[in-house]
Amino acid sequence: MIGALFPLLRPVLHSLDAEDAHNLTMRALALMPPRAPAADDPSLAVDLFGRRFPNPVGLAAGFDKGAQAPDALLGLGFGFVEAGGVVPRPQPGNPRPRVFRLRGDRAVINRFGLNSEGIDVVARRLRARAGRPGLVGVNVGANKDAADRIADYVACTARLAPLCAFVTVNVSSPNTPGLRDLQGEAFLDDLLARVVAARDAAAPATAILLKIAPDITLPALDAICATALRRGVQGLVVSNTTLARPAALTEARLSAEAGGLSGRPLFGPATRLLAETYLRVGGTLPLVGVGGIDSTEAAWTKIRAGASLLQLYSALVYEGPALVGTIKRGLVARLRAEGLAGLAAAVGRDAAELARTA
Repeated sequence: MIGALFPLLRPVLHSLDAEDAHNLTMRALALMPPRAPAADDPSLAVDLFGRRFPNPVGLAAGFDKGAQAPDALLGLGFGFVEAGGVVPRPQPGNPRPRVFRLRGDRAVINRFGLNSEGIDVVARRLRARAGRPGLVGVNVGANKDAADRIADYVACTARLAPLCAFVTVNVSSPNTPGLRDLQGEAFLDDLLARVVAARDAAAPATAILLKIAPDITLPALDAICATALRRGVQGLVVSNTTLARPAALTEARLSAEAGGLSGRPLFGPATRLLAETYLRVGGTLPLVGVGGIDSTEAAWTKIRAGASLLQLYSALVYEGPALVGTIKRGLVARLRAEGLAGLAAAVGRDAAELARTA
């Protein structure tokens, strides 16, 4: 129903400030009673992290920052939802305006700055949905003014890991000063060691994922992959938004806004990085492909580049929630056309080519 109505609602939502439109959407979703999504085709099921994902199409972090409506979002057909980012203490983030639609480029720029209601609020909401079906993960970060940022990640992990399916360690937001420095090898090694230890003590069955930036060099990627493997991380999320501004962007005025760029222009660089990551860890560390997924073809390309799971967000701004079902139906059709029983057979099969050409 919501997907069918979106073409009518889009002009109204797009007439509003982008953040106001998003907040209105979240309030509406939070008021919806939980409903079970339609059953997915069995060929879409993905078994990872000791869990069965009914389909690989997930909602990326940033949409439901405070875990306000994960069940309503699962009801739209997502195979999983990632709430957050969450930081220990409430913080307002950066001043508004801080999110911009680049309509001509099917892109979004945001500089939210990890605005968060804080760990207590999110923990309460997650605890309230205990026992409900559906896989919900949490993206965690550090307060902007934290004296010990690693301690913030540890606190979030210890508190939230018992309440969710996975915790994503976000060291790649471009909108918190100094945060991406935690991708450096020494910092990352200490961070992951302490986070994994906190998870082991609080909820050993909860997976730890690491989300990385698309703007890193290949030597930096080598170090990140080696550290993640050494520290027992269960998966990598590739990738966050980019600080780059491709020359092909048509929205010249808006593209000059500071912040992370997402949406269609991110697809190429994020997919190349995904393929490069698969070439380094494929078969040992599952990957979640994020960045520019707005069609079945884009989703299928991410899978061929190495993604076992997918996440989208910015495309929903333009296509609405019906996109989730469109992608799932398209993936089933692609599997049948190629005579494949499941997605695993296609994961990473064209990584070497896509590392060069995506």
